[in-house]
Amino acid sequence: MSVFPTDIRQDGEDVLAIAWNDGTESHYKVFDLRAQCPCANCVDELTGIRTLDPGTLDPKVKPLDLVSVGNYAVKIRWSDGHDTGIYSWDRLRRIAGGS
Repeated sequence: MSVFPTDIRQDGEDVLAIAWNDGTESHYKVFDLRAQCPCANCVDELTGIRTLDPGTLDPKVKPLDLVSVGNYAVKIRWSDGHDTGIYSWDRLRRIAGGS
């Protein structure tokens, strides 16, 4: 069975909550999600080495908009102007430890 979100919502100032179709719920610190952006601007495509220095991020960064990408991911538009990261459902589950 494929796991996918049934609800994504802001949970307070700095947490994004995702309810999954298997009945679990994951909570993500929004700063940590931004720091783990998988896009080519934040990760070297050839080496897989993270090029984004989290120390350069605004500690109060927050998601402004969430856009579905097909049936497999969400694209987040961030308050720092960044909007190229696509977070797959599988990646989000891994970040949350599979919870």
